[in-house]
Amino acid sequence: MSTPRPASPGEHSLDACWGYLRPHLISVAYSMLGSMSEAEDAVQEAWFRLHRSHTGAINDLRAWLTTVVGRISLDMLRARKARPEDAVGSWLPEPLLTEPSANGPEDQSVLADSVGLALLVVLESLTPAERLAFVLHDIFAMPFDEIGRIVDRTPEAARQLASRARRRVRSAPQPDADLTVQRRVVDALDPGVVLRFDLGPDNPEFLPTLIGAEAVARHIMRNAPRFISLAHPVWVNGSAGALFGTRDDPLSVLSFTVTGGRIAELGMVSDPAKLRHLALEL
Repeated sequence: MSTPRPASPGEHSLDACWGYLRPHLISVAYSMLGSMSEAEDAVQEAWFRLHRSHTGAINDLRAWLTTVVGRISLDMLRARKARPEDAVGSWLPEPLLTEPSANGPEDQSVLADSVGLALLVVLESLTPAERLAFVLHDIFAMPFDEIGRIVDRTPEAARQLASRARRRVRSAPQPDADLTVQRRVVDALDPGVVLRFDLGPDNPEFLPTLIGAEAVARHIMRNAPRFISLAHPVWVNGSAGALFGTRDDPLSVLSFTVTGGRIAELGMVSDPAKLRHLALEL
């Protein structure tokens, strides 16, 4: 993961520092929440808190803001756990898309810290404290003493939270690093092992998770002819995928987790609430 140089308010104007740090903060919040819209809300709240604080006492603005975003995300995650939604089918996070040719500096900064959808699915099964400890330490290299202060635990207790999370995370497929290989496998439609559907809580249709190459391939062959003309190759959370429709009018996003040159998992996100942010990214 990328680790930008710490910035303090005295080096540049506050707005300049914010523009430099915002992609990192979005990545932290998104890894915690699995929702780009909620991540934007968390980062915006951190911005408000920064303006209400005495910035002259902040020695490391990046560390301070990361801590604040972590606390806000933890509160949002706890609130979400307290009111489980009656979703239809599987739960999948909001996908983070970039075009294969995208090379904007902010896109690249967010993607450098992006978390794959398969990992986000596993993170959703953790407790909020476990998720925060794993995300902030294993992904963003925050020390356990700072993590402990966020969750009101000792550094050793924070370490144990991350360790428990790490054991669960090992069950997630580890994507191949070579994006060219990923794209070639996806373009060939080599059937994977698991296909999950997230249609959203308001969709009456139920699509169970499909397990096994035969079941997944049968579903793809039955439905691909109707939708293939609407598909556009994109990167989903830094891995190969497809957008059906357009960013202005997205129908669904299909993500692939490629492991060992084979598709290990597929995720179809068709929940309109989880695709609404795609048009805003333009």
